[in-house]
Amino acid sequence: MAPQPLSGELTAKLDALRASLGAMDSALVAYSGGVDSSLVAFLAAEVLGAKALAVTSGSASLKRSDLNLAKWLAEEWGMRHRVIVTDELSKPDYRANPVNRCFHCKTSLYTALASIARQEGFAEILNGTNTDDLGDHRPGLIAAEDFAVRSPLVEAGLDKAGVRALAAHLGLDNADKPQSACLSSRFPYGASINAERLAQVERAEECLARLGFVEFRVRHHEDVARLEIGADELGRALELRDTLQAEIQACGYRFVALDLGAFRSGSLNEGIIKAINIK
Repeated sequence: MAPQPLSGELTAKLDALRASLGAMDSALVAYSGGVDSSLVAFLAAEVLGAKALAVTSGSASLKRSDLNLAKWLAEEWGMRHRVIVTDELSKPDYRANPVNRCFHCKTSLYTALASIARQEGFAEILNGTNTDDLGDHRPGLIAAEDFAVRSPLVEAGLDKAGVRALAAHLGLDNADKPQSACLSSRFPYGASINAERLAQVERAEECLARLGFVEFRVRHHEDVARLEIGADELGRALELRDTLQAEIQACGYRFVALDLGAFRSGSLNEGIIKAINIK
């Protein structure tokens, strides 16, 4: 397949991204299999070769399907790749699911990456943050600052649309992959998190994937599973309501609700961002 053409602006950003990576002695990349971190990991491997290592945390908050995708892509692209298991679920501050939960999760990840960097001599730790991420409620960015983690996509001025365009241009297999935040993001702040509850949400989302839905979340409200499904798929969800109810209830939910607001990334941040930003 021929590469997708790029605008002059995106060509310049891709050149800047490659140049930035090329100026590094070596790099670890926090790599989840999503398109953002995949672009960074792919280009780091292209530019730095064996001096780049993509690292995936295979903890319970990452879907097994995403973990398997990360492994497959790394092999497909010939990247050095390592799977570790981070310790966030052992932390009471993480399991309590406060509004800064992501800070505790990313602190676990970056602590592990910093240890690898020290022991194996990697000069930089990189993540897949893009410029669109900077306006949302993302406490994980504070953890990145604490560990001097660099965000090459932000440094190159790339937003999500730009990332997807570059991924398509480079022929990355997951260029069109829907966003897939960690499973902990399915729980309202203050609702406790453990491995069993994460697995319950994952089973419910596997049902939706098996039924052919593309863009979705299962929000966990104790006995209630609130289904957020892409707006263009809501009609089909209603047609399959009996099947959806039966399959989601089989995952341990008493009630199944379809959110008429449809899928929206970070919906559980609604109502807290303004309050958090008040000085």
